[in-house]
Amino acid sequence: MTLFEAAAADMVTGPTVRVRITVAYDGTGFHGFAANIGVRTVAGVLAEALGRVLGHPIELSCAGRTDRGVHARGQVVTFDAREEGLDLPALARSVNHMCGPAVAVRDAAVVAADFDARFSATARRYRYLVLNRPDPDPFLARTAWHIERPLDRCAMVLACDPFIGEHDFTAFCRRPKRRHGEPDASLVRRVVEAGWSDDGDGVLRFEIEATAFCHQMVRSLVGTLVDVGAGRRAAGEMAGIIRAGDRAGAGDLAPPHGLTLWTVRYEGWSS
Repeated sequence: MTLFEAAAADMVTGPTVRVRITVAYDGTGFHGFAANIGVRTVAGVLAEALGRVLGHPIELSCAGRTDRGVHARGQVVTFDAREEGLDLPALARSVNHMCGPAVAVRDAAVVAADFDARFSATARRYRYLVLNRPDPDPFLARTAWHIERPLDRCAMVLACDPFIGEHDFTAFCRRPKRRHGEPDASLVRRVVEAGWSDDGDGVLRFEIEATAFCHQMVRSLVGTLVDVGAGRRAAGEMAGIIRAGDRAGAGDLAPPHGLTLWTVRYEGWSS
């Protein structure tokens, strides 16, 4: 038991319930979601606000640990709260008053005790925006990657086909650290949908849904697909890159600010 968990156990008295909240945030001013001592994170700000309103510390579980600068519209978080006096609408209003507009609670509900934001999720959906026109847009500067050179969207759409299905995405992921003697973690993931849309006025939208993602996977995919759109790679190369499993064979990471965790799916519910 960590010191934080011990403190929470000491201070929470009486029956507790599992609470699920849906959170949106602008990741620009945060060093990612996960709590990290000494830097401002979404989890740190959110846990502090929730603890102040509830009157006891809480431990958060989230559907996806977004990186520094990445945004969310449908991040899902669960925690245990003291049941007595719990008022979820008032909780959401108070947290939004303290954390908004950078962080906002969109929904709050009591769920089954075994529901977990991360482990109960069946799929996650990410969205990446590219502003593809000569002139920048100050209203999209925090949420879209500005690329002046024209991109071939048709080629980028075609290049998405090999991603569908279950594959080893080692070529598109940052391999996790492992302790001595531990086997390498599997980077096999199942993608159920991936594609590009033209939202007009130069905005290209990439959306991808999978049962799970490995670290930096979406940004690596987008960086490689932009290479295809710019004519630096052929759409037909994607299947070979997947089979090779070599991170050096894929493109550079797309900037984090264009990425948003859009939706998390569960049995019978989505954020």
